Amino acid sequence: MGKKMDSIPQRLMTFIENQKIFFVGTAAPTGRVNVSPKGTDSFRVIDENKIVWLNLTGSGNETAAHLLQDNRMTIMFCAFEGNPLILRLYGNATIYHQRDPQYNEYIDLFPPAPSARQIIEMQVDLVQTSCGFGVPFMEYQEERHLFEPWAEQKGEDGIQEYWEKKNSKSLDGFETGILGD
Repeated sequence: MGKKMDSIPQRLMTFIENQKIFFVGTAAPTGRVNVSPKGTDSFRVIDENKIVWLNLTGSGNETAAHLLQDNRMTIMFCAFEGNPLILRLYGNATIYHQRDPQYNEYIDLFPPAPSARQIIEMQVDLVQTSCGFGVPFMEYQEERHLFEPWAEQKGEDGIQEYWEKKNSKSLDGFETGILGD
């Protein structure tokens, strides 16, 4: 059944590379707990203890706000096809904005995305698998091609305005850091 490891073995790296969706969980010391589904080609395993993912502009920015207060993060993958498996990565994360040099170190790992908002780097300190027997089979059809046309139509100024209105504070009123100092 379930196993605990202190790093991501190659077989699980391969599993991650084949997934179309993952879930991110974060929480500040107070307020709401956030779980967000993430898709597109936005996740990379750097090595057995480091991952990065490209965070695209969304209707909120809870993950960023939470990480500024408490850098714990959990990422979960579920096998919706093939052998059953749930994979969780636990660790501490750092968020990089377009103004940060680390953002530029990682951005070329991903396809161009006008909706790119942040890159999140996580140092993985615990890897846990569980059976996944209760996860249903689901068939992947295709990506929703909505982010890029939406972002292109808004343009850089429109995205910046959207961030100011929708992405600068969390549901609990915490700063997200998207606008800088």
